Amino acid sequence: MTPLSVNGRPVSVDAEPDTPLLWVLRDVLGMTGTKFGCGMALCGACTVHVDGRPTRSCITPLSAVTGRRINTIEGIGRFRVGKAVQAAWVAENVPQCGYCQSGQVMSAVALLSANNDPNDAQIDAAMSGNICRCATYPRIRAAIKRAAKKLA
Repeated sequence: MTPLSVNGRPVSVDAEPDTPLLWVLRDVLGMTGTKFGCGMALCGACTVHVDGRPTRSCITPLSAVTGRRINTIEGIGRFRVGKAVQAAWVAENVPQCGYCQSGQVMSAVALLSANNDPNDAQIDAAMSGNICRCATYPRIRAAIKRAAKKLA
């Protein structure tokens, strides 16, 4: 059994050390908010936070997160920045299909946790690698700006 901290709660999982964190979250813990996209850390759909940093869970082995703080889309609303981003996502009507949105939100929360007043270039840099097939990028940027204003 491997002990983990997921969304502020201690959990123990029975999985091989090289199992990707994504599959531990989805298949072992039943937390399906984090999505499988490409399996190569290129699309961002699987983004979670590990010790506050955005991390691609599809390539992160379980052994790399033992003893570290893991936060997923299911728990991000516990934090002030997470709540602000989620509210801005709704206000700006960001999602269309919604598949990429958990990863997008996780990256936006990481950005605003580090920089509460990002400019367009900083937003673009922080969000690069998060692919949205519906091309809601202008609404994503608007939501990040809205959340930043609320947090100011």
